[in-house]
Amino acid sequence: MGMVRSLWAVRAGSQGRPALEQRPVGPHKQLATLWKARRPGPALRQLTLLSAAPTGSAPRGTVSAVRHHRLMSIDIAWARSELARFLELTELYAEPDPPGVIMINSHLANRGSQADIVASAHVVEQILDRVLPRWRTEVPDEDNKHVNRWCQHREAAQRADAALQRNAEVRARLGDDAPQVSAATMHPWVWEGARALWRSGHYREAVTAAARKVNAEGQNKVGRRDVSETKLFQSAFSLNAPKSDEPRLRLMYDDGSDTFRSVHRGAMAFAEGCYAGIRNPNSHEDDLPELPEHEALEQLAAFSVLARWVDTASVLTV
Repeated sequence: MGMVRSLWAVRAGSQGRPALEQRPVGPHKQLATLWKARRPGPALRQLTLLSAAPTGSAPRGTVSAVRHHRLMSIDIAWARSELARFLELTELYAEPDPPGVIMINSHLANRGSQADIVASAHVVEQILDRVLPRWRTEVPDEDNKHVNRWCQHREAAQRADAALQRNAEVRARLGDDAPQVSAATMHPWVWEGARALWRSGHYREAVTAAARKVNAEGQNKVGRRDVSETKLFQSAFSLNAPKSDEPRLRLMYDDGSDTFRSVHRGAMAFAEGCYAGIRNPNSHEDDLPELPEHEALEQLAAFSVLARWVDTASVLTV
C-alpha cells in the first residue's frame, strides 16, 4: 500500500494553499490527481465563458485556446460547486487492509458511493459539454480501465473548473477581448439542426444539418415541397406577384421603393450564396478536411441570418 501513497506528495500551493503534487511511478503515469476543489464564494456571478478550441501549438481543450472558444453565459458559482462536489465524491484513496492482512496492490477507490457519483456525473457531464465541448475525445481516458472508471471525468472537471475560474483573467491578459459569437444564441432552426453533430466535433456535417433545417422550415413557411434550397428561396423572395402555387415572402411592405427591391434581391442572392457556396460543397465534395470550429461557426452564422429573415417574413398569397 505504501507504493500507492508514494505517488503523491503535499507541497505548498498558490497563496499558501496546500496542493498535491503528482509524481508518476510505475505503469500508470496518469493517475487522476487527488485534488479537492476550493468552494466558490456565495455570490452568484455571471461570466461570459468561452469553451475550448484548438489554437496554434497550445494543447487542445485548455484555457490557453481561449481565442477560438464559443461564447456562452453560465452561473459560475453553481457550476464550480457541482464540479467540486463531483471531485469530492470521486476522490481516490487507498482502501485500508483488512485486520491482520497486508495486501500489496495499487487499487484505488472513490470516496463517494457509485450511486451518488453517477447522479453527480449526470449534471457534471452537461457542464463539461458547455465548457469543454470536446472533452470526451481530448481528455485521455486510458486510465478509466486501469486505475478508476472516473479518471477522465475527474481530469475534465479539473480543466473545466480552471476555465471557469480563470477565463476572464486569461482573456484580459491575452488582450483578446473582442465580441464573440455563440452558436446557442443563433436562430433556433440553425442550432437545433446542428447541435448534436457540433457537440461531437463534426462541424462540417453540423453546418449541413443546419442548412437542411433552414430549407425544411422555409418549405413549411410557404407550403411547398416541389422546390428546395436555392430555387425555393429564389421563388419565395421573388419580386413577382404571388401565384396560387407560389407564395412569396416579404421582409417589408411593398412601397415601390428601391429599398424594397434591394432587400428582396439581396435575400435571394444571399440564400443562393449560402446553399451554392456553403451547403453544396460541404455535402457533395469527397475527402474534405474537417472544418475548423471558428470557420464552421461563421458558416452557421450565415444560415442564422437567412433563417431569421425567413422566420420573420410575412407570407404573401393570392
